[in-house]
Order: sequence, then structure tokens, then C-alpha cells
Amino acid sequence: MPNHYRSNSHISAQVRSACAKLTNQDLAQTMLTILTEQRFIGRLPHFTVQHLCHKFDLTARELSIALLPIAAAYSLAPISHFYVGAVAIGSSGNFYFGANMEFIDTSMQQTVHAEQSAIAHAWMQGETALEEISVNYAPCGHCRQFMNELNTAEGLIINLPQRQNQRLSEYLPNSFGPKDLNINELLLTPRHHGFSLLNTEDLLIDTALEGINISHAPYSGAYAGVALETEDNFYFIGSYAENAAFNPSLPALQVAINHLILSGFELQNIKRAVLIEKKAEISQKVMAKQLLATLCKLPLQYLSID
Repeated sequence: MPNHYRSNSHISAQVRSACAKLTNQDLAQTMLTILTEQRFIGRLPHFTVQHLCHKFDLTARELSIALLPIAAAYSLAPISHFYVGAVAIGSSGNFYFGANMEFIDTSMQQTVHAEQSAIAHAWMQGETALEEISVNYAPCGHCRQFMNELNTAEGLIINLPQRQNQRLSEYLPNSFGPKDLNINELLLTPRHHGFSLLNTEDLLIDTALEGINISHAPYSGAYAGVALETEDNFYFIGSYAENAAFNPSLPALQVAINHLILSGFELQNIKRAVLIEKKAEISQKVMAKQLLATLCKLPLQYLSID
């Protein structure tokens, strides 16, 4: 079976290529040094953002726009070959990269859009609010609806290279969202649902429990969390992100995969995966098993909670 997905070395090559195409080559070289030193983790802490803004006389918004080609270098697009990058700016001042992700031999619904990727990345890194999202192409309707679930949706700013400082409400007028369903639980708001399992003594299961406990499923109650373990014993968490319009919801496995890739790791390095769900009228079990099998031919460990 051909390898359609990028390894860490491929990501580093794509990042180098993206840097070479930046207009500001001093910024490109600085970014390449930073990303190489942090093993191509697609995140910039607030102090690094401040340093870059000061050094190159840029606002945070201008910097995020300038870095979009680098964010797009993390894209997995073996079907469309269309690479989208996004940068989410947290209230902390941190930058979180995101990129579109497509998967061979499974349904189109498994796809992750770049804006979803950046938001999920920020969420799994502990960010509790986003102020702006910059993206190199106009958000599709799917992504506009997904962003409308955020706890900062009313004031969220969307930036494009050619059109900056526009509120999400301008892209999504007369929107339908959580308020229409009398839901006060919003995406990225810190929470802990209190789920537990007896006698686990397994770090991977404990990590998946963290995922389910912060997951966002106020419409179905189908809370879910995923944990991935790599061959070199790194752990990556994923939480289900549900949406008022249902279809833009992002499954927990995709969130964990996104977390892994944007942390500079490769899919082929996954050695274990576990999904924990609360019993409900919907389940991610079948789709998660299918996607995991297409990515790395691993079985999915599955646990349910009453």
C-alpha cells in the first residue's frame, strides 16, 4: 500500500520549501531556525510572537498572515492537492498553526478543515479563548459554522491576506448556533465532566479520560475522548467537538491525529490508540476503527462509560 502521508522529515522539507518562498527572507530564516529547534511543532508561544513582532516591526495580525504559507506546509491533501493553512491567535497571545487534512480509503466526512485544525490544536494545548483566526483562503460554510460554536464567536476576527479584521458575523449573517438551542456550553470553555474508570493503571487510558472529560457534546451527550501513543512513548489527546448544526462536528480521533501532526510527529509512528465514549444515541466507534485502519493498520481499543 503506498504511503500517502507525510513523515516528520517530509513536513520539515515542506516547511523549508514554504520558508524559501516567503517575501521576507530574514523572517523566513528566523522561523526556520525556531521550528527546527522545536522539532517542527506548529505553535509559537506568546513571547516568541512578541519577539518576532518587535524584530520585524509587525503586528500580531500581520505576522499571522505572513506565516500562513508555513502553516499550510503541515497540510495533508493527498486527494485535492489543495493546501490550506490557518493560524489561530489565542487570548494568551500564542499562535497555533492549522492545516487541512484528508485521508485516503475512507469517507469524505473524515476530512479536517484548516480552521478546525487550528482551533482543535489550540484547544488540545489548553487555550481557553481565541481572538482571531487567519487563513489563506476564505472560510467555507462548514468552517464558518464550526467557528460559530466558539465561546468567542461573537467577537471573533477573521483575517485573509487580502481582507483583514472582519468579524465572523460578517461571514455568517443570520447565523444558527448554540443560543438558538438554549445551549450555554461553548467550545473552548474549560470544563471537566467527571468521568472515571476503576483500576486503569494505563497512561493511555488515563489520557483518553482527560479527552472525554473536556469534550464538547452538549447536543447529544455523546462525550468522547481519544488518546494515541507513539513508538517513542509520546501521548496525544483528542476530544470530540460537537456543533449545533451537527455535520461540522469534529470527531475525537481526528482531533488527536491533528494534535500529533502539528506536534511534528508522523502517523506511521502510532502504536496504540484508545477511544472512550459515554453511551449515547450516536457513536464514533465504527468511523474511528475505519480511519485508524487506513492510517496505520492498528486495532482500536474501545471503552464505553454508562
